Amino acid sequence: MSEVASKVRKTTKVGVVISNAPEKSVVVKVENFVMHPLYHRFMRTASKFMAHDEENSCNAGDHVLIEECRPLSRRKRWRVRKIIERAQ
Repeated sequence: MSEVASKVRKTTKVGVVISNAPEKSVVVKVENFVMHPLYHRFMRTASKFMAHDEENSCNAGDHVLIEECRPLSRRKRWRVRKIIERAQ
């Protein structure tokens, strides 16, 4: 069982913390560029993810690395892996 678990790659994303209002949770906004199928221009799209922050160490504006994990609640399927850069 441990061999199978070690081979599983967890998806990671880099984003900015928008809100840290819930206890032990943060809302992270992840932006990426997608090419428009007809006009062939790059568009900026954004997605929001709820992530688990065990120590309540993240503040709004921080750049964080989040990774996929098991469902922790109804909307939380991500965990804060590390804080890349603190907000000014």
